[in-house]
Amino acid sequence: MKTVVEISEMDRRSVLHPFTYLQDYAEGAIAPTIVETGKGVRIKDASGREYIDGFAGLYCVNVGYGRTEVAEAIARQAYKLAYYHSYAAHTTEELARLSDRLVKMAPGRMSKVFFGLSGSDANETQAKIVWYYNNLRGKPAKKKIIARERGYHGCSVVSGSMTGLSFYHDHMDLPVAGILRTGVPHHYRGALPGETEEAFSERRARELEALILAEGPETVAAFIAEPVLGTGGIIPPPSGYWSRIQAVLKKYDVLLIADEVICGFGRTGAMFGSDLYGMVPDLVTVAKGLTSAYVPLSAAIVSEQVYDVMQEATPQVGAFSHGYTYSGHPIGAAAANAVLDIVERDDLPGQAAKKGDYLLGRLKAELEQNPIVGEVRGVGMMAAVEFVPDRGVKVPFSPALKVGARISQAARNRNLIARAMPHGDILGFAPPLTMSEAEIDEMVFIAKAAVDEVLRELYAQGAVKG
Repeated sequence: MKTVVEISEMDRRSVLHPFTYLQDYAEGAIAPTIVETGKGVRIKDASGREYIDGFAGLYCVNVGYGRTEVAEAIARQAYKLAYYHSYAAHTTEELARLSDRLVKMAPGRMSKVFFGLSGSDANETQAKIVWYYNNLRGKPAKKKIIARERGYHGCSVVSGSMTGLSFYHDHMDLPVAGILRTGVPHHYRGALPGETEEAFSERRARELEALILAEGPETVAAFIAEPVLGTGGIIPPPSGYWSRIQAVLKKYDVLLIADEVICGFGRTGAMFGSDLYGMVPDLVTVAKGLTSAYVPLSAAIVSEQVYDVMQEATPQVGAFSHGYTYSGHPIGAAAANAVLDIVERDDLPGQAAKKGDYLLGRLKAELEQNPIVGEVRGVGMMAAVEFVPDRGVKVPFSPALKVGARISQAARNRNLIARAMPHGDILGFAPPLTMSEAEIDEMVFIAKAAVDEVLRELYAQGAVKG
């Protein structure tokens, strides 16, 4: 068995890590964290250090680590049939059962499910389906897709273009043509003085309508959005937002793609974020919580309206010519069925609603009056704390101060993983839905200590006035 040093050096020589400062890692300025085990809401590294995972990996380990029933389902399927493809109507029992339950549980009137491996590839599939759908119904110019500033939809070519965070585009020749952008629904940052949430939502809907009219409704095909913005800052929508947005989309025959990759399967306190906010999508994207990331699996869920057009065109166009080698992988399907059994049996959406209220209440009680806390927000088991030097004017900290990253590191030094969100100085929380109230108390206690430490440093630097 290799030592920690040997594993670290082997990794440094050979792994291209996502979202890592490559030169710093290559030169040893950044050390790898070798994660060895996980149980419940905690992970342990190769040195024996244990962390509370306040972000469930990347919002994904909803049922917690170490669920043996999921591991057993994976093993049973691997022993029975480790792989077969789903091309040309091949299937397995696990795939058929999973597809049937997803069609029944998903928001809207769904018909079929196409499987991939990641949220990125599922949103790539959604774009192709949108284009295909409009070609089949004789509207070849109706192809543009509207996404939102600070929305996150993946980092492949089209999904990365739909993502509204510029650092996913820089030096990558993104976004590609045909992707439009509309405003982020963040009342704290975007509202005019004295503007209510309802009035702000109405203004965002008017802006969306103006964009569609300026581009030409005959050219605009779809609007993609997360029910609750995730990577863009964990931002629940303001009051009235989704009813107003959907009215605009319906008026101009624009499909709604609900990106439920983060929100799906209980994260918001409902089975889907769409359920919580009264969204009726035409297409639904899921991943992450679908298998709690025990194995890679994603899905593009297609409504009856869209699928009927695809089916009826078969005599003219032939086979649906899209697919991946691993579409509908039997081990992924088996893992998903085992995870969804837990989600339904243990009512994880209900647990997330109750515990999420507790988490938000604890964060507000401990941090809302802190002099550098501008906003504490959240829904279900998603929460964020946004930091500003002056609560009265909401001006952000200088990026050079790296306040969010420093607070995240101070928490990590105390054995809590909470994410420094990439847009602004924001500390994000998205723990496993199974986290207990006692564990929430422990997480918030550590987070407060981390914020207080950095606050003292900022006072010493003169970055915050006492």
